[in-house]
Amino acid sequence: MAWFGITPLKKFPTPVLKPLAPFFAAGAVILYGVNSAQNAMMRSDEWKNDARNPNAKSGGH
Repeated sequence: MAWFGITPLKKFPTPVLKPLAPFFAAGAVILYGVNSAQNAMMRSDEWKNDARNPNAKSGGH
């Protein structure tokens, strides 16, 4: 629809995903690394029996 001869919402073939693909890949690598670090910390001796740890053994409570 033209408004005074101007189309306000014209579609342009702008590439979006192809230029941003390296950033998506880097984000996935960072998320994988953070998840691995968190899992390793939850399994450490310091936090193994902490009540806030979802993998902790229940103490009968």
